[in-house]
Amino acid sequence: MKKIILTGDRPTGQLHIGHFCGALKNRISLQDKYQTYIMIADVQALTDNFNNPQKVRKNVFEVIMDNLAVGIDPNKSTIFIQSLISEIAELTVFFSNLVTINRLKRNPTVKDEIQQKKELFKDDVTFGFLGYPVSQAADILAFQADLVPVGDDQLPMIEQTREIARKFNKIYGETFKLPEAKIGDFPRVLGMDGRKMGKSLNNSITFTDSPEMIKEKIKGALSDKIGGKNLLLLFEQFSDDKKLFEKFKKQYDSNVIKYSEFKPILAEAIIKKLKPIKEKREYYEKNLKSVEKILFDGTKKAQIIAKQTLAKVKEKMFLNYF
Repeated sequence: MKKIILTGDRPTGQLHIGHFCGALKNRISLQDKYQTYIMIADVQALTDNFNNPQKVRKNVFEVIMDNLAVGIDPNKSTIFIQSLISEIAELTVFFSNLVTINRLKRNPTVKDEIQQKKELFKDDVTFGFLGYPVSQAADILAFQADLVPVGDDQLPMIEQTREIARKFNKIYGETFKLPEAKIGDFPRVLGMDGRKMGKSLNNSITFTDSPEMIKEKIKGALSDKIGGKNLLLLFEQFSDDKKLFEKFKKQYDSNVIKYSEFKPILAEAIIKKLKPIKEKREYYEKNLKSVEKILFDGTKKAQIIAKQTLAKVKEKMFLNYF
């Protein structure tokens, strides 16, 4: 049997070329080798968007269309909505008894993200945001995932999941596999302003951007040493012309690169690579019923697996009353 992978996206905005380089390209290849579950993490998105549920609801469909457009095949990957798997919520409650508040506060990923959300939370963080590693553990363990593709910054989340699984197994008996992080060689693409490329920072290139928009964004992109290196990375990812890449790399290394020449060529490479993705996405935009069916079928399939896991958990915890 194929090993199981769980991955997914928070529906807080359209996906962009940073996601394409960092996760989606890898996700496409993984679906041929692994039993793949792709979760649209709307519950997790609500931990810092609880005051704007309409945004999360809208972006569920944006994110699924982005996945389908880049090449995720619903016949190979099970795509589902997190909030519709009630078993995940039940597991979260059970797992919350196995984690202390202090342990959650020590989680490096949580600490960093609380710092980033200072404006939202002011001097106090919500229970939901502090506890989302527990919910994330429930996501992973509900599907008995062997592997979870992550970047280095998410490693503490996988370790917390392993801790919860170990503790559950020790108290109640062997139930869960210990998932492992699958760290790929993901290139870290920055935004056009040199910051992390983000859905809400207005510094990204999305799959729906017109050629004119892409040209304009690349033209205005930061071209200092860091920004220039980032543009070069984008060219390596989006151009098939290796000789031209080597030419620009040498120019960059020698500090003689002319961005007035390089940027239009980079923009054209991105436009060319995104053209079939954009066209496929436009098809799904016009056929939302087929998108709904993919989500419905995937969610039903995911529910069956999660129900089986929860049944085992309740049996181990003596909660199988009837």
